[in-house]
Amino acid sequence: MTDEMVDAAVNQRLHETDDLDWKQAAPPRSGLADTDFPKDVAAMANGSGGVIVFGVTEDQKAAVGRVDVGEIDESHERALRSVAVTAINPPIFGLGLHRVGADGRRALVVTVPASVDGPHLIYKNQYFGAPVRNDADTTWMKERQIETMYRARFDERRNAHEALNNLYAEATAGRGELPPMAWMIGVARPRVPVIRTERMSREEAKEALGAIEDDRTLFARPTKEIRCSELNLLNPRPGLRRWVAPPNQDFAGSWLEAWASTHDDGSVTMAAAIGGHPIGSKEFAPPGVIRSDRVEQFTVDLMNLLRATATARGTVDYEARIGIKWDRTSLIMVEPPRSMGHTPEGLPLPQFTPVDVSVQAYVDANEALEQVRSIVTDLLNQGGLQRIALLRDPVSRSTD
Repeated sequence: MTDEMVDAAVNQRLHETDDLDWKQAAPPRSGLADTDFPKDVAAMANGSGGVIVFGVTEDQKAAVGRVDVGEIDESHERALRSVAVTAINPPIFGLGLHRVGADGRRALVVTVPASVDGPHLIYKNQYFGAPVRNDADTTWMKERQIETMYRARFDERRNAHEALNNLYAEATAGRGELPPMAWMIGVARPRVPVIRTERMSREEAKEALGAIEDDRTLFARPTKEIRCSELNLLNPRPGLRRWVAPPNQDFAGSWLEAWASTHDDGSVTMAAAIGGHPIGSKEFAPPGVIRSDRVEQFTVDLMNLLRATATARGTVDYEARIGIKWDRTSLIMVEPPRSMGHTPEGLPLPQFTPVDVSVQAYVDANEALEQVRSIVTDLLNQGGLQRIALLRDPVSRSTD
């Protein structure tokens, strides 16, 4: 949404609809939970998402003029995003806030993403209700509407789980067999997939895939890089509604072989040979022995790919799964790197349970790091390890 688009809407006297709402004054900085802002946001989310524009006067639901909403600083934006999480249940993440226009005609555009967690409820003391847009008006759902939305939520969860299973099965197919080496597999799928006719362009794919290497210091300490995989990120190949980064040719079939893909619907996958790393000039670890810092690096790379793809495709909430695939002819073991000094050895595992998590793409760097640390902790704990070697420490909230 741009300033010119707001002007065009006013000039055309554009009417409000179920996904467009004009507002004159910006929501206040404090006491937001007691204003109509949570109700308006929840009403959009209970539909198919939409746009709320503050700084536009209207007559009979039609835009007729511009007014200045004043200065909207970062603390004001944080308050708006916070109330969408704390005053609405289930919370609404991924609220888009866009400041447009110059002094005297500044506007705030709030984009509310589509949600599969409806109905979103607003609580007032001991009462609650589910607002929804009905053309240009905001009304309250009846009991039957609420029942229907709950049923749709549960159906969506079953369908999303099945879709994630299929994506994981596709990513694991043939891995860990020839050569018999342990593979790390990671997949993530948006809860609201992108449904568009246009495909992701090669340039968009290159940018998303390039984040695997470009953004590593967002989560990892700026120390010597841990090589997890060797991907050809500069020349992605077209796939079935996706772009695929194949392994660099020199590393195909080696302990650094890897594949990654970014999909038109916002999904991402990664698969990397992660066992059998070198332990000397001419000696390699057994194919089922995995170094813990490579587990961390794989998780970092997958999360960077997820965040970059979400930005490119406009997706918000993800369901992700990370696991290990191997031929099961021997036990698997996750061991700490030698650089960590004297630490407890990992435990030999007859099986490895994939870790399923929900991931928010649009969170600040510190919250994103906490998500990654939680995933890594679950992965390493299965191998009997606790210490983290690669991830940086959380940043103080006061410096975010």
